[in-house]
Amino acid sequence: MRKLIVTEFVSLDGVMEAPGGESGYIHTGWVADFFTDELGEYKFREQDASDTLLLGRRTYEGFYGAWPERDGPMAEKINTMEKVVVSTTLGAPDWQNTRVITSPTPEAIRELKEQDGGPILAHGGVRFAQALVRADLVDEYHLLISPFAHGGGSPLFTELTRLKLIDVK
Repeated sequence: MRKLIVTEFVSLDGVMEAPGGESGYIHTGWVADFFTDELGEYKFREQDASDTLLLGRRTYEGFYGAWPERDGPMAEKINTMEKVVVSTTLGAPDWQNTRVITSPTPEAIRELKEQDGGPILAHGGVRFAQALVRADLVDEYHLLISPFAHGGGSPLFTELTRLKLIDVK
């Protein structure tokens, strides 16, 4: 069975809201203040080790609006790898190697995990990530914690969740 990895930028107080500059939030774009070459290298290694991107619709739209125009190894990997979008509203995707799961149920994600291939890297908004957590579909979390306390917003975990620490960088 393929491993499903949720990868998220989170603040020190566990909030993952608008790290990349998404509009409509009081605190947005905060991850840029803490992004380093080392973090960029980590994100590339993480991406390169995965076979599939699992995306929510909004994250797909953000990625599709940015990555096809970029060059370099990270862009090449993202643009050519399999992308699976969980959405009931997205029509036929234009981005190469992209398909849509229109029945966003835990069973549909379990079926994806049962297919042949390497790790699935899940990127998405807080509701998307929380749905994966609630359905007990996540095998591993890559939480990139920034030294920033949000003080509000939507946390990844909304109830007691016991995790096993595997590694810290």
